[in-house]
Amino acid sequence: MLIEFKVQNFRSLRGEQVLSFVASPDRAHLDTHCIDTGIKSVPRLTRAAVIYGANASGKSNLIFALATMRNMVLLSMAMPDAARAEQHTPFRLDRATSGEPTQLEVTILLDGVRYQYGFSYDAQRIHDEWLVVYRKGKGQTWFDRSWNPKRGEYDWEPFSSYFTGTKETWKQATRPNALFLTTAIQLNNEQMKPLWNWFSNEVSILNWTGAGGGHGIGLTLQKLDDPAFKKRVLEVMRAADLHIADIEVERVPGHQVEFKLEPGKPPELSSRDQDVPIVKYVHQVEGGDSVAFDNRFESLGTQRLLSYIGPVLDAIENGKLLVIDEIDSSLHPMVVRFLLRLLHDPSASTHGAQLWMTTHDSSLLDTDLLRRDQFWFVEKDRQQASRLYPLTDFSPRKGEALEKAYLRARYGGVPYISRVDLH
Repeated sequence: MLIEFKVQNFRSLRGEQVLSFVASPDRAHLDTHCIDTGIKSVPRLTRAAVIYGANASGKSNLIFALATMRNMVLLSMAMPDAARAEQHTPFRLDRATSGEPTQLEVTILLDGVRYQYGFSYDAQRIHDEWLVVYRKGKGQTWFDRSWNPKRGEYDWEPFSSYFTGTKETWKQATRPNALFLTTAIQLNNEQMKPLWNWFSNEVSILNWTGAGGGHGIGLTLQKLDDPAFKKRVLEVMRAADLHIADIEVERVPGHQVEFKLEPGKPPELSSRDQDVPIVKYVHQVEGGDSVAFDNRFESLGTQRLLSYIGPVLDAIENGKLLVIDEIDSSLHPMVVRFLLRLLHDPSASTHGAQLWMTTHDSSLLDTDLLRRDQFWFVEKDRQQASRLYPLTDFSPRKGEALEKAYLRARYGGVPYISRVDLH
């Protein structure tokens, strides 16, 4: 489970920004919207965080930062130099920060053990990397390295005695542009596998048009061959009032075309044979007959909900973190509410699933639906740097009309529309 995510000097996020899932002392929806951790310092986590902000305020950059961190953890040893350099996208509207490293950190809870892992980097190298593990009480610094520019090498703090294995071998094998975590895992480290597996298997990031856009529908279609899963999918579709009697997937021969462009090399265009899935939505008509529609004739909202169902059910069943950018795009607000209630149903979501989502749907600012500590806002300052902050900073009273106050700009995170003369 995600406790908090920190990012600094990444795209529009200049200063350190912190997204926290730590629940406040508020008793609202305690049994449904919070997860008990069994840890005194962090007794409860929220199941969801909902982020509001104007267009281009930086909401998506928070998600891209997490996606970048995951990519580097999983691929830092194998990334070509050009791809690795592209991971460094600092705040460029300030001369001081444009040449500074980006810093990323997660604190997560896995089987009662808290991991605080982070690193800083630029286009050339990893500058700092650290891991603090909390098993009971005081944290154990398993490793900590920092680049020493005067000596042209890393300074390493002593490894924790609780961190076992061929540590010196892993240390010597770690290149300046690779992460120690990635290197150690590739060289069969076992102790850090839970942390590695969280990045690899327990984080699902969806955007409709951005990175990971195809993941949702792909996962859903992949699992539709399972009759039990298909039954749950159809139940969700029907519960959302979409009148879908069945979903059929036909796979036809096709081609996958790939275009590769790297600095200093000519463009490469390649193709390979690959079956292409054709989804058909079956509707029941009067008299018992049925009619099947493909994507050309089915609404974008239905297609998007089908794309989300696979990751949503997967997150609920396996306790994953599901991240969705602009969840309300093409979905009716009642359908979004339905998905939120599904995730907050303690009888269904028994493994600690969490949702991090961005939205423009102000109708979700409803304390009958979510807790006050689950709402966050992003807005840009005069230097065009994004700032993330929680609704609880404003200490809204119980029963306050949150949507009305938000639209009146009490909490910020809204566009400032000015008059324009087109004559």
